[in-house]
Amino acid sequence: MAIRGFKEGNDRLDRMLKRPGAAERVARIQEESVRAERVHAMNLAMIRKAGDLTQTDLAERLGVNQSVISKTERQHDMLLSTLLEYLTAAGADEAKVVVKVRGQEVELDLRTIQRH
Repeated sequence: MAIRGFKEGNDRLDRMLKRPGAAERVARIQEESVRAERVHAMNLAMIRKAGDLTQTDLAERLGVNQSVISKTERQHDMLLSTLLEYLTAAGADEAKVVVKVRGQEVELDLRTIQRH
């Protein structure tokens, strides 16, 4: 009985999505939902705090003094390899940079950066 209800639900959804503009509305709602769930970090400290870490905690993970973390969080520019080390120590599951070029999102996986 549950399988029949599931199939009927799928059939109903298929019929609804065939209505003019319905699929586009669903896609737009899904896209807006993804955007709303994304947290935009304004600085490295927000990323560290999202990992529930203090500067001292992060410094211990990186084997540096707390003052190094403080300085890093205030820097206006840094090497991508430094950024990757910071993000990894902060607990980032993935370290990526996403930019929009002519309306197209391009993603750079920082783990592919060669360290020198």
